[in-house]
Amino acid sequence: MISKYREEFNSAFSGENYQNLKDAIARDFDCEPKFRIAETPFFISKTLKDQLIEGCNDVIAFIKRDGFNKLTNKSLENNKKVANEDSHTNFMAVDFGICEENGHTIPKLIEVQGFPSLFNFQNNLFEKFKEVYPFLASFTPYVNGASQEEYLGILRDVICNNHPTENVILLEIEPDNQPTKIDFDYCKRDLGVTPVCVTELIKKGKQLFYKNKNGQEILVKRIYNRVIFDELDARTDLKLQFSFTDDLDVEWAGHPNWFFRISKFILPLLKGKYFIDTILLSDLEQIPEDLENYVLKPLFSFSGAGVIFHVTKADIEAVVDKENYILQKKVHYLPILQAPDQKIKVEVRMLCTWKDDDENPIILSNLVRLSRGEMIGVKYNQDKDWVGGTLGLFEKE
Repeated sequence: MISKYREEFNSAFSGENYQNLKDAIARDFDCEPKFRIAETPFFISKTLKDQLIEGCNDVIAFIKRDGFNKLTNKSLENNKKVANEDSHTNFMAVDFGICEENGHTIPKLIEVQGFPSLFNFQNNLFEKFKEVYPFLASFTPYVNGASQEEYLGILRDVICNNHPTENVILLEIEPDNQPTKIDFDYCKRDLGVTPVCVTELIKKGKQLFYKNKNGQEILVKRIYNRVIFDELDARTDLKLQFSFTDDLDVEWAGHPNWFFRISKFILPLLKGKYFIDTILLSDLEQIPEDLENYVLKPLFSFSGAGVIFHVTKADIEAVVDKENYILQKKVHYLPILQAPDQKIKVEVRMLCTWKDDDENPIILSNLVRLSRGEMIGVKYNQDKDWVGGTLGLFEKE
């Protein structure tokens, strides 16, 4: 987006420097990430930054409106409803495709999730990029211009809520086997929050415990939740001593109900210049003739699972639970990032945190995904270069 910086980076880029970047990441835990790291950051102009912030604020305003919970209660009807829901989510990931509309560049909301993303990895990725490309120190991935120490302080506050770190856990299904394992490793290193598998929790009455490295049982006071229920439901082999629907004496950093409330469920309700025409399949009166201009998506899937990009009439008619699918107008991603051979498509995920007692969330940082294909995401285009996960950089003000 800022041509002079793109030219400077591309001039400094080499296969050796890319390997140095990957090696710098791998050294921290003696392993490489399980997803592809893109070769380059994305330089975000002030104009695009302002648009992304405005789009996020439009989403936030909708979520804060009176009656939002009543409006989204239906999202919980066919899903696990967890007790002790708090007044708002602790995390939001707001995905914008960088698109072209009427000859102008504009971010368009692709998805929104009331769920954490790679908060712990992204700041470390920035540090590794600076090691290899020192000129990047004049940029920041933080929307509010925070230092890394301030960023970690905000993250610690929202995840731990003043509890001792030993009483806070990161909960996941077999965390060592997850594609996002490196994010969990950084969470342990930088914040002192231990990743724990759902099968390792011990229930005593309404309380949960886990065993530390010395075998001592430690009371869990707060859970930084990374469990996706679709994955949990599919793992019938797992034996849990508790249920998410139990009435538990525990706080949630990212209460599971917000995964459903703030999801593709609200996309049909969002109207504005940054939003895409979307309709709940159960509200569809007539199947459009121009289905080549639409994409079919399940409401509560994760990482693109179940999305039908080339949707047909038969696909729509085959859906049984139509209240759990949306039909969304396709947008035209603008190939905008100049790689050595061609321009690449970009999607920017704005990362927001929301402390328990704060009135408003903070638009904190970002995650960027680069793609040469139709689908955006780190698990796609694995055989190509200049694709995968990276971060957006803003000029320091």
